[in-house]
Amino acid sequence: MHTFIPSTDLPRAPNGTIRFEGQPHGSSISVFLVNNRQRGSGPGLHRHPYSETWFVRRGRVQFVAGEATLEAYPGDVLVVAADTPHKFTNLGDEPLELICIHASPTFIQENLEE
Repeated sequence: MHTFIPSTDLPRAPNGTIRFEGQPHGSSISVFLVNNRQRGSGPGLHRHPYSETWFVRRGRVQFVAGEATLEAYPGDVLVVAADTPHKFTNLGDEPLELICIHASPTFIQENLEE
């Protein structure tokens, strides 16, 4: 069995980020294809009851994960354990493109700051 979803059928935020929630399609993961176009953009501090993995595709990004703050570039990968507070911020003037893989068929998020 397989499922094909055209990109035009995936929800897209005003900033261009694409959201894929796996459960309706029989997938055990969910994904954000982030496309933050503005310097300083990104989510507030939050956590999930599962791990999250980021692949940096384009741009320069600052990650906060637990007590650590680090800068990442295209090709870098960061994995954050379940229940770890985290966030990211676009540090550059060019678009930030990330693949954010959530180890869950649905998005579950507790926002810790706005």
